[in-house]
Amino acid sequence: MQTKARILLAEDDEYLRELVKDALGDESYEVTACANGQEAIDLFDKNKFDICLLDIMMPVKDGFTVAKKIRQQSDVIPILFIST
Repeated sequence: MQTKARILLAEDDEYLRELVKDALGDESYEVTACANGQEAIDLFDKNKFDICLLDIMMPVKDGFTVAKKIRQQSDVIPILFIST
């Protein structure tokens, strides 16, 4: 089975993070998950992703701050905000 896309998932709620990661993984997406905004920035700096799913409210750095950092490196990668 071929991987569809590489996804960066940043979500501080462990249950929701695992739920989304598992659901996307079941659909053959390669998901790298983290629990806070700084981890998301660090992962984005070191890896190539096709799309980013960012929680708005996270510890250390919020989703909007992470999106600004991502935009400094790429103006084409899709960013979707998720929030409960």
